[in-house]
Amino acid sequence: MPQRARALRGDAMALLKVEDALARVLRDVPLTGIERVALLDARDRILAAPLAAGHDKPPFDASAMDGYAVRAADVAGLPARLRVIGTSAAGRGFAGTVGAGEAVRIFTGAPVPAGADAIVIQENSEAAGDSVVVKAGAVEPGHVRRRAFDFRRGERLLAPGTRLAPRTLTLAAAMGHGEVPVRARPRVAIIATGDELVLPGSPVGADQIVCSNPFGIAAMVAAAGGAPRFLGIAGDTRAALATKLDAAASAEIVVTIGGASVGDYDLVAPVLEGRGIALDFWKIAMRPGMPLIFAASSHQRILGLPGNPVSALICARIFLLPLVRAMLGDAAAGMASEPAIADIALEANGPRQHYARAELVAGSGGHPRVRPIRSQDSTLLAPLAAADCLIVRPPDAPAVPAGGATTILRLDF
Repeated sequence: MPQRARALRGDAMALLKVEDALARVLRDVPLTGIERVALLDARDRILAAPLAAGHDKPPFDASAMDGYAVRAADVAGLPARLRVIGTSAAGRGFAGTVGAGEAVRIFTGAPVPAGADAIVIQENSEAAGDSVVVKAGAVEPGHVRRRAFDFRRGERLLAPGTRLAPRTLTLAAAMGHGEVPVRARPRVAIIATGDELVLPGSPVGADQIVCSNPFGIAAMVAAAGGAPRFLGIAGDTRAALATKLDAAASAEIVVTIGGASVGDYDLVAPVLEGRGIALDFWKIAMRPGMPLIFAASSHQRILGLPGNPVSALICARIFLLPLVRAMLGDAAAGMASEPAIADIALEANGPRQHYARAELVAGSGGHPRVRPIRSQDSTLLAPLAAADCLIVRPPDAPAVPAGGATTILRLDF
């Protein structure tokens, strides 16, 4: 075993702070490549290049109301009778020019004809044969939406790193883009480990348990913008794990689940070391989830998650999701925590940062109120599924009274 790896695995006191571990995971993360996709396929993709408008919007002076396009000077005194010389409708503008004493019937969104500089709304006018009588009422130049009132051609409106939501996709379409350049989805290979595991739906033997973690983690990766691939279960032999790692060769991120501790069947670290991949770190000052492996090769980032379901999912939330997002250039790559109010008293915390499963409770204004879920056992999935957030308790944090301030991390998985 390399000396550095031996030190990492052997020193039980070498516990990294969570923020330091996350900084290492996100250090020098390469961006994925760029591909062009149609707008209809671009929801939740990450923009890879600035997006500029292909034209002015609106591309002409347009009416904001139904009514008549007039010269403001002709309606300075009311009532006024004007001769109607044509119609301007959306998609069918009036080609002529409005002269003195003239008006053009106009509809919302239609081009304002040359010569006109104001709109008389329909409610303030009365048609009379080939004329219109403008009755009492203010003439509002603001009823004309000027060319490029929204944006100008060449204006950069969407920046790289933008996650394309419905409103930004609508903007991209209005800018004239049928396709957009986005980051390719990071390929994430997921490997479960352990002789005791069987796939959901399979018969469960007396000494076996159902393999559940990969399915939640794959869903988390997909929601973050990655492309997950579950490679199945590796038995508790070095050869079995090595075979799965070979199958993951094309992935940018490899996630192993289980086998990250120091038992006889915890094989992830020794197998990686045997392949010449040095561990960056192995233990984190957090609970749940102290044994967590991180390593990097020339083309991959490798996360070895603990096997307990809650530990695996919380570690994935804290380390894997930011890693996927960072490869996409997503501006929201880190952890977005927020202040909250403790609904009940919180005990003083120990030396490891604690992520306590919690639920939001009804409150009146201000910060959300939170209450820890009764059981914090790291094997229990039902309480995690019932939780809304994690209460983040720093190492050695003092007790917090009911109504005191705390910090939460929303569960977005």
